[in-house]
Amino acid sequence: MLSSIGIHDLPLFIAAGLLLNLTPGPDMVYIGSRTAVGGFRAGLAAIFGIASGCMVHSVAAAIGLSAILLTSAEAFFVVKLVGAAYLVYAGIQMLREPTAGTAPAPGAPGGSIPTAAPRIARIFWQGFLTNVLNPKVAIFFLAFLPQFIDTQAPSKTWAFLLLGLVFVINSMFVTVGFAALVAQTRGKLLAQSSIALWINRSCGALFIALGFKLAISERPL
Repeated sequence: MLSSIGIHDLPLFIAAGLLLNLTPGPDMVYIGSRTAVGGFRAGLAAIFGIASGCMVHSVAAAIGLSAILLTSAEAFFVVKLVGAAYLVYAGIQMLREPTAGTAPAPGAPGGSIPTAAPRIARIFWQGFLTNVLNPKVAIFFLAFLPQFIDTQAPSKTWAFLLLGLVFVINSMFVTVGFAALVAQTRGKLLAQSSIALWINRSCGALFIALGFKLAISERPL
């Protein structure tokens, strides 16, 4: 069935996707920090936000929008600046969040719940926007997915979308497991409110640094 769509070497694609998702990066830092401060539910919100951003990149690659970023220096520059500005903005928001931990509730899974945990909707949209506004992620999808699509595929659009969906589902095995692991140790992490505050501020500082790094990055050749 997959060969009729034009997809080949799917097991290799899945294995490569798992290895890529196991590599530490900004997404894992964001998921880990949100889980540590807000619990497993907050971690899931971050995961679904990032996954939704990946699906947008899959659609963009399928219809050719990612190709514009690769070939147009002007388009890449504009999206890069918007993405960098949002990363800095999101980082500042994290720095300003008045996170305060509480003692672990008796019998409560994953430990305590911070009294000022960020809202689930905000966590989702932060994850979504930091992913979807990063032009390098768009170019990654444009470069990675075609390696597993036959040049004679009857519908490259459907092949792109299916591979993007497989990549997202594949990534969730790693990210959900990671969030669950962080949630298990969360009670110890938040035994002191200063630790929760340190986690949020560290993640915020990292996002600001990534924003500046993205702003000065060059367009891939």
